[in-house]
Amino acid sequence: MNTLFFLLLTTTTISATSSAAYPAPYGGESCTLAGANEGTVNMVPDRRETYGNGRIMDITHRITPRMPNFGSDEGLGQFIWLVKSKRNGSIANNSEMKIPTHTGTHVDSPAHFFDDYLDAGFDVDTLDLDVLNGPALLVDVPRSSNITEAVMKSLHIPKGVRRVLFRTLNTDRKLMFQKEFDSSYVAFEKDGAQWLIDNTDIKLVGVDYLSAASFDHLESSHLVFLESKEIILVEGLKLDDVPAGMYNVHCLPLRLLGAEGSPIRCILIK
Repeated sequence: MNTLFFLLLTTTTISATSSAAYPAPYGGESCTLAGANEGTVNMVPDRRETYGNGRIMDITHRITPRMPNFGSDEGLGQFIWLVKSKRNGSIANNSEMKIPTHTGTHVDSPAHFFDDYLDAGFDVDTLDLDVLNGPALLVDVPRSSNITEAVMKSLHIPKGVRRVLFRTLNTDRKLMFQKEFDSSYVAFEKDGAQWLIDNTDIKLVGVDYLSAASFDHLESSHLVFLESKEIILVEGLKLDDVPAGMYNVHCLPLRLLGAEGSPIRCILIK
């Protein structure tokens, strides 16, 4: 049914409705299917943000053609094609997709900014699942600035905390729900990244837009984070309506041999 739904996204009129989780036009889609003999049948997929009576929270952004793509005003665009169809005589529906490795909620490997790491094979398949899964602290960053050394000091993150998800003004501005890339997003400046490396035990850094590094510190902050090969960056997290505090985070990238990044599914468990 999922592949059929994606085909309908490109061939039918879709009505977008607002919801607390997905404001229009990003999500809340519904569609109407015309049956061959049954007349019109309303089909509304069940798309949830929480599971287990609210204990499990999906903090992954849904991949859609209108989600932002780094550096582009046009959004991601079409990313999935139904290449075989039951309606065209195939025995099953089968799709192909093409997306950048840093689409939506995704992970960076050390090879993202270091050619020698890429040549040596430090791809997403080498990332430590022990770091990507375990207790995590969700904190609210002061909304007035990028994440600098001063901001990091103000957060008073306890020693021993290995995973921190940083919620910023990006979430308030709903930047991940806008098609156009916005270079004014909040993220780490170089001094903030360096202070984190030097003064905390953090190994997983999660942020709520497409880059953990601010636009003006794009290369320098990434170099600080990734040089040691011990920090994993998880970017584009969906942190709307999740109270700050301690959770168990579970993030799983695809095992893409040779890839410096990968889309990732992340959940929080209370």
